[in-house]
Amino acid sequence: MVRVGFQNLKNKGVEILSIISALVIWQLIAVYVVQNKFFLPSFTDVSLAFVSVVSRQVDFPLSFLSFSMDIPLPVLVVDLLFSMMHFLIGLIAALAIGMPVGMLMGWFRSVDRIFDPLIEIVRPIPPLAWIPFAIIWIGLNPFGAGFVIFIGALFPIIINTFTGFKNIPRIYVEAAKVLGCNTDRDLIRQVALPSALPSIVAGVRIAMGVGWMCLVAAEMFGVSKNGLGFKIWHHYYLHNMDFVLVYMLVLGFLGLLIDRLLRYYLEGRFLKWRTGVVM
Repeated sequence: MVRVGFQNLKNKGVEILSIISALVIWQLIAVYVVQNKFFLPSFTDVSLAFVSVVSRQVDFPLSFLSFSMDIPLPVLVVDLLFSMMHFLIGLIAALAIGMPVGMLMGWFRSVDRIFDPLIEIVRPIPPLAWIPFAIIWIGLNPFGAGFVIFIGALFPIIINTFTGFKNIPRIYVEAAKVLGCNTDRDLIRQVALPSALPSIVAGVRIAMGVGWMCLVAAEMFGVSKNGLGFKIWHHYYLHNMDFVLVYMLVLGFLGLLIDRLLRYYLEGRFLKWRTGVVM
């Protein structure tokens, strides 16, 4: 037990030392090699910019039915809230459409023949190419940004759900029929869905990563005056590259946190049976 604890502490020490070394190298290169804050802000410049966006407050509009009020919050928190709203709009829509379509394609061959050519034509189109239609169809509002994220997240969910259903061992289905599970609805709920869950979870994780990368482009065309992606371009136009790096790093850390939380929740709740022996 003591040996395992010491090994874990040693591993954490190596990770911390690696991060500190990277920060020191970044600081030295920015100050003594590049010597230009516009091309590469130093770590201290970015730290001061981070303190600025955390300490400076703006009013966040909060409304519910006929009740509305403005709450003073740090600038970074307001940007996080707006970005999460855009991201969740797109991701929830992708889940609501992508999972049923993938399930039907994987279970019914006729549905696969209908949808597969259409999906394979549209899927290679980059999500950013849909921005003009997002503006025309939906307008400059949170749902316009959510639409771009929806396009990016939709196809990984469809493909992985389809793959999970398509790769179900036939013996599982035959065994379920012998035990009295004969309707498609029961077979999907009792056999196909549990068997396909690992592939579906992997698709959701990929979709979240793609959708998160689309967030910057979704916000850059002016859906609101707040958001992590919008502020990156806003500060770039002002040549405040230290603030640009702050929002880039926040995007990276927040994306990592969302992925870890999702993996912890889904694998801990739905995929406990996959947990192996802890050595």
